[in-house]
Amino acid sequence: MNTTVVNTGTEEKTWGGGKEPLNASYGKMMMWFFITSDALTFTGFLAAYGFSRFKFAEIWPIADDVFTHVPFIHGNYPMIFVAFMTFILIMSSVTMVLAVDAGHKMNKAKTTVYMFLTVLGGLVFLSSQAWEWNTFIKGDFGAVSTHGGNIIQFVDTDGNRVALKDFAIAQPTERTQHQNKNGLWFADEKPLTSFTYEEVVAGFEANPNILVKTTYSDENGHKTILDRNESLKELKTKGKTVVEGANLTHNEYGPPLFANYFFFITGFHGFHVSIGVLLNIIVFFNVILGTYERRGSYEMVEKVGLYWHFVDLVWVFVFTFFYLV
Repeated sequence: MNTTVVNTGTEEKTWGGGKEPLNASYGKMMMWFFITSDALTFTGFLAAYGFSRFKFAEIWPIADDVFTHVPFIHGNYPMIFVAFMTFILIMSSVTMVLAVDAGHKMNKAKTTVYMFLTVLGGLVFLSSQAWEWNTFIKGDFGAVSTHGGNIIQFVDTDGNRVALKDFAIAQPTERTQHQNKNGLWFADEKPLTSFTYEEVVAGFEANPNILVKTTYSDENGHKTILDRNESLKELKTKGKTVVEGANLTHNEYGPPLFANYFFFITGFHGFHVSIGVLLNIIVFFNVILGTYERRGSYEMVEKVGLYWHFVDLVWVFVFTFFYLV
């Protein structure tokens, strides 16, 4: 049986995979596709955060009042530690650039050193973020939640935050936390706070130099501080429960929505950094073992570098949205 082959004239025009689109290898193109899709994901998250902040601008926490802690140093240092974290991550991006450049020159020694510094920078950033989360969750000062869900904070006459432990008066009452082992088997009560609402009120009444700071902003963007009489009225008529630290259900710094966004977006970014550190460690050991020397190309360093630069760039936007704006 004879088979007739018909020549349509299009055979020479069919792409056979011989050319690289945009002069990029398959691996680099796929990394760019991933970065593009992930960038859209972060854009959606930050846009949602921006919308919520705009909608609740009057009661949204001020970053300088929230992120004031520095490890091993007691005092109020707004944004110092966050700036340090940002600097470390940006410098790790610089060392990654140097590692890629050394790889292009087939310089194994320099690539090894710069990859190690990049991994070190990523680990320092993750450790710093873990410490920041821990501090944010625990809280330092405590506050009182109102019936309307707002937060009452306490300051001295100079406007400095005052912790509940500095003025609350402990009362001789027994407080028992409900647990499923000694009550309803399917219900657990949340951990008890250090002080009750009544103890905070008693301490506030006994200290005339303490005022109430509301979550509402004035025309200058500063949180409103009430005079003594208004402070007493605000606390006694609107106060409900004591709040310490921040989690997904309460937040001593402002509305719980702020804490929800903070944990989700910074946590999602931290997850990306963790993956980046893991990839960098794998590439680092491959460089030491001479894997890329034998291949005759350090392109893998460049591909991982693209991801690392993306993670750094995303942090710049997260830093701007959460801490600067």
